[in-house]
Amino acid sequence: MYASTVRGLLVRGMLAGLIAGLFAFAVAYTVGEPPVDGSIAVEEAQAAQETHAGHGAASAEAAEEEELVSRSVQSTAGLATGVLVYGVALGGIASLTFSFALGRLGRFSPRATAAFTAAAAFITVYLVPFLKYPATPPAVGNPDTIGKRTTLFFLMVLLSVLLGVAAVIVGRRLAPRLGNWNATLVAGVGFIAVLAVAFVFLPANDDAVKAGFPAALLWEFRVASLAIQVVLWAVFGIVFGVLAQRLLEPRTAGAAAAVKQAAAATG
Repeated sequence: MYASTVRGLLVRGMLAGLIAGLFAFAVAYTVGEPPVDGSIAVEEAQAAQETHAGHGAASAEAAEEEELVSRSVQSTAGLATGVLVYGVALGGIASLTFSFALGRLGRFSPRATAAFTAAAAFITVYLVPFLKYPATPPAVGNPDTIGKRTTLFFLMVLLSVLLGVAAVIVGRRLAPRLGNWNATLVAGVGFIAVLAVAFVFLPANDDAVKAGFPAALLWEFRVASLAIQVVLWAVFGIVFGVLAQRLLEPRTAGAAAAVKQAAAATG
């Protein structure tokens, strides 16, 4: 693939990521912020109880400290900035992955390859790590173990991505012998089996949620987190698929016409 084509796909991937980020921000603001506010209220109530019991001197001092960024700014401008930057960055990375995958996964159109890329990225980068180490609201876990929990999560992301790439390679190598459908099934089963083993042996985040935190609120936050990612990757796959198709179709048609002309001239 020419460098100019890759550059064009990168720009379109970042644009698609920006658009997807706008949709994800709308979901994050309407669905994700209420459970965040609820978790903050629970934390403040627990801090007040500790202060009344005479064991919360540190909590009282923390409560009296002035916030550097107000909650209203965090839930609007701060949230929008974070989600949009995240969307643009992931869109750029996904477009480069698409550039590599196009034509190597079979005779799929750019739109279908974009959909496959978005689905694979969602599953390996977010869904699999989420199933092992689900998201938790802010200030809910033990702050002394945040480093350990972050390391485990990114280790799970890395493992999931590597296993996903390995599954694709295995599926491609088995396809000539087993056929595309059977090769895909074998590679998929192998991917799930190795992940199951990893889920068993990797340590759990037992201290990720404080005792007594409302289970319904925790469930609401995790469902909202999953919904944000689903919307982000679904919109990206659709928008980038359309943009990539429009970019690549004229070039594919031109290359096919050139091949026909060359064949006619030699014939």
